[in-house]
Amino acid sequence: MNAFSSRAVNAYARIGAETGVVSASPHQLILMLYEGAIVAIASAQQHLRLNGIAARGEAISKAISIIDGGLKASLDLNVGGELAKNLSELYQYMGRRLVQANLRNDHAGFEEVRLLLLQLKGAWETLALASAAAAVQPGRPAAVNPSPSSRVAAAHGSI
Repeated sequence: MNAFSSRAVNAYARIGAETGVVSASPHQLILMLYEGAIVAIASAQQHLRLNGIAARGEAISKAISIIDGGLKASLDLNVGGELAKNLSELYQYMGRRLVQANLRNDHAGFEEVRLLLLQLKGAWETLALASAAAAVQPGRPAAVNPSPSSRVAAAHGSI
């Protein structure tokens, strides 16, 4: 692939990602953040194995940025209450753990955070499905008795 083709592919990928963000629902945006952090950590793990110090640092910086600037920043502590507070503390722990793992060349630390994010992403996918199913149930007074999934989603300020 020549330099022009490479630039064109990169530009197309950026446009595709931007389009995905613009057209995504709040649930999908949170899923995209989880996925981005998971991919960044997997990249850091790969660079740890290959002794790519600079690339590993960039990948960890990206993961921490997504966790702090995306996931943690999207929490609504007023609406989400205790759940949002717990998620905030978990996200803080993840950031600290990634920094420690990077400094210590600790694959287990990266893996711990990656697995935590995978669990949260799986739970979020389940909540998105439950919310979609609840939305199509006729006659259900959702505002009177909010579902657990809507309370969890409210912690991220996405509903």
